[in-house]
Amino acid sequence: MSGNTFGTIFRITTWGESHGCAVGVVVDGCPAGLTLSAEDVQKELDRRRPGQSIASTQRKEEDRAEIQSGLFEGKTTGTPISMIVWNKDADSSAYDAIRNAPRPGHADYTYVAKYGIRDHRGGGRASARETVGRVAAGAVAKKFLANEGIEILGYVTELGGIKAEISSMDLSELRAKAESNPIRCPDQDAAERMLQLLDQVRREGDSLGGVVDILAKGVPPGLGEPVFDKLDADLAKALMSLGAVKAVEIGAGLESARLRGNQMNDSLIFREGKVDFETNNAGGILGGISTGAPIFCRIAVKPTPSISRKQRTVDLSANKDSEIEIKGRHDPTIPPRIVPVAEAMVAIVLADHLLRSRSARL
Repeated sequence: MSGNTFGTIFRITTWGESHGCAVGVVVDGCPAGLTLSAEDVQKELDRRRPGQSIASTQRKEEDRAEIQSGLFEGKTTGTPISMIVWNKDADSSAYDAIRNAPRPGHADYTYVAKYGIRDHRGGGRASARETVGRVAAGAVAKKFLANEGIEILGYVTELGGIKAEISSMDLSELRAKAESNPIRCPDQDAAERMLQLLDQVRREGDSLGGVVDILAKGVPPGLGEPVFDKLDADLAKALMSLGAVKAVEIGAGLESARLRGNQMNDSLIFREGKVDFETNNAGGILGGISTGAPIFCRIAVKPTPSISRKQRTVDLSANKDSEIEIKGRHDPTIPPRIVPVAEAMVAIVLADHLLRSRSARL
């Protein structure tokens, strides 16, 4: 299987399956001399960890990160950073009955079509558990970016059709509000309504999708390669590589198709002696290169495909139509737990392009 590595200079390779012995990541290209600890990584993994609320699966995993290489006396050495997280609460019994019945909305059928074999336990490599490695790598990227004054924050703005009202773009305020509830929505009233709807839908054996915004501030102008490796193109690829993401918007996104040029264009001004923009419809990127304005991404996250309601499928062992009822422990909605994963992917892209930009000119 190819396609497990992402990045050019700051590169990550994730490995492992949902019900295997462990999952993990190798980070290559991180500069030497960065202060880093297992606690830095653990802080991010704890935000992604399952079993913390009714908004997540009740699978209980400690997700304790072990850094096995690339560190000496609390600093990165410039060599590959290998991290492992052991799986401790995998229960494969619920999956044996559907070994030959592809779950609607999952990669079960496409894995068989491509490889002729698949690990049916919990989705194997296609499981959201693969994102443990992304979040661990993202923690390294975030630490590197923080030294450069770059901050990243994700938060839920819509769930099950309920939309939040966001009145401030101040990261500290947004972070405090978003992390104060299990939905990770900065609008407390909307978050409460989302929770009520989620509880109702969960009891009906169904699931909800939603929208997550990701904001990066402090990104300097000049990041991105202007042809195939545009910054927005790499961000879109990074975010679309998350299994539940079905659409990505940068800046005004789809709304830009409905605007006129004079509405879409961000006027340039001088503010405090520096070039700035009156608006940010471009989402901080023009011509594939960062402008210095905040980078804004939005992702559409589909409903969790594992639902307990009866669904139609096929029996591959008997070549006939069939029905399926999915058992096991699954997230009733994905957006709250995808927030730290989306932040991680944005951080990895920005870290990579920041390092690439340093070789762009003398």
